[in-house]
Amino acid sequence: MKNFKLIINLVIVVSSLMFFQCTSEYTPIVGPAGADGVDGVDGVDGVDASAAACITCHSSTHRNPIINAYATSGHGSGGSWARGTSADCAQCHNNEGYIDYLSGNFYAIDGTTGDYATHPVTGELIPSANPNGYAVSNPINCTGCHTAHRSFDFENDGNDYALRNIDPVKLDLDPTITIDFANSADALGLSNACITCHQPRTSYPIPVGTADITITSSRYGPHHGPQSTMLEGIMGANIAGSTGYPGVASSTHRTGSSCVACHMGESTVATEGGHTWIPSPDACVTCHTNGAPTEVAGFAQDFSTLHDLLVAKGYISATGSVLGASGSNASGTNPLVVPIKDAQAIWNYKTLEEDKSNGVHNPTYAKALLKNSIEALQD
Repeated sequence: MKNFKLIINLVIVVSSLMFFQCTSEYTPIVGPAGADGVDGVDGVDGVDASAAACITCHSSTHRNPIINAYATSGHGSGGSWARGTSADCAQCHNNEGYIDYLSGNFYAIDGTTGDYATHPVTGELIPSANPNGYAVSNPINCTGCHTAHRSFDFENDGNDYALRNIDPVKLDLDPTITIDFANSADALGLSNACITCHQPRTSYPIPVGTADITITSSRYGPHHGPQSTMLEGIMGANIAGSTGYPGVASSTHRTGSSCVACHMGESTVATEGGHTWIPSPDACVTCHTNGAPTEVAGFAQDFSTLHDLLVAKGYISATGSVLGASGSNASGTNPLVVPIKDAQAIWNYKTLEEDKSNGVHNPTYAKALLKNSIEALQD
């Protein structure tokens, strides 16, 4: 019995020593350093993600001259913004209206039925600014034309200048026609941003057919903005005559230049080029080595002839307003009813007047519209 108790005590002592040994900290003995490992492969250089890449454009030094130039332009000043509260005018005469129109969130409402209006040519819904109109109208500003870059890889993708629209544009007057000003001088189609407003409105159709035309507005014609269609060589009333019409989109300004290249070129004069949108001779003489043209040769004389013929027939006033039968401004109660060719001549006069380039946008097309309109009125 005593031997058994002794054995038990020895087991307890040994077990205690084992637990003590297991819970004690172990101090390793440091051996000699091993050989260095092989170097890894260098990684690919990353893209500069610092603000320096953005500051080139997004700095006060860069932007202040742009803001000052813009303030002198027709986009930034003038009285046209007063009409921007109207849904019919807001897409071009109101910063918010322009943004809403491009958003595709609104469609024109038929004033007679209260339903969505459809285009008479294609049956499509007609894009619109907010049909309810706007309480306040603001001039187009930076946020109107610019939003967010599509890519920051300018070296490979080009700089889109964060323009809201550089895609081809369906024309309001005829959505079956799409204009895309992308070319060798404007690879991304930055000039497409101009087409949204600088095109004929849907107010009046181009006179076609053989029947007499009834005009019910003193503002008859391609309301205010046919610059893009003149450059393209379309949307005039192509009266048959002795002067042939050029092919569509064949003008050298259309194939080898662009709105941006001519109207926003660099200039040594602060009141030209850039965001003034006044063409700088510096941009013109790259091609026109003998000097920048201010008008097409003979344009002023022919335009004056067309004007005087229309005045003599009692169709327009000296200032260009279309007159009704009573001799005062044409209206629904004082319409002007004229033969088709005469209506086409009026349309062409208003097209060339509203284009405001003195034929420079498309010299060959401008000459054809003028010459053939004059002949039609002289018959």
